[in-house]
Amino acid sequence: MKLFQRLLLALTIMVSVVSPSMAESVTGSHGWARQPLSLRDGPGAAYAVTGNIAENAAIKVLRCQKVWCLVDGPGGRGWTSLERVGFGLSPEGPLFAIQPNYPAGGPGSACFYTGTNYSGSSFCAGPGEVFPDLALHGVDNSFASVKISGNVSAAACRERKFHSYCERIVESQLVLDRYLNRNLSSIRVY
Repeated sequence: MKLFQRLLLALTIMVSVVSPSMAESVTGSHGWARQPLSLRDGPGAAYAVTGNIAENAAIKVLRCQKVWCLVDGPGGRGWTSLERVGFGLSPEGPLFAIQPNYPAGGPGSACFYTGTNYSGSSFCAGPGEVFPDLALHGVDNSFASVKISGNVSAAACRERKFHSYCERIVESQLVLDRYLNRNLSSIRVY
């Protein structure tokens, strides 16, 4: 590697370590500040406050632990309480707080495909089947479309154990939602 490239890489790393809040992250799961967020240096109330994000602001969720998430948004990057972060399509609250009359109980199946338009390898499940970590089945982050057959629906989430952005899928999709396409890590079929 050329000396200039090494220096540029070192400078980039230093800027991201010294001042991580200079720009919002490109990667991460889409989320919302359900309440005003206090950002901290680490995952806990004992850490120093480094910034704030206003209620209803769009954020990127970089990772979560049991009760804390590392987020990035207008106001900086830092750790905040998981209970203040929303992962739905809008900031109105948790995705599953309102239980519309979703199809459930079968008969039927939800089949996820590695290609768009129901092409490629498939992974099918029926009502009551739960897959909290698709990596254990060798299919993490690999699905691009879903076919719903019968009286079923599926909860599909970007992260293991139904964390991060989730969507309730009630009808077939030739191409998965932009936040789930090749970013699906947990599934529950109803």
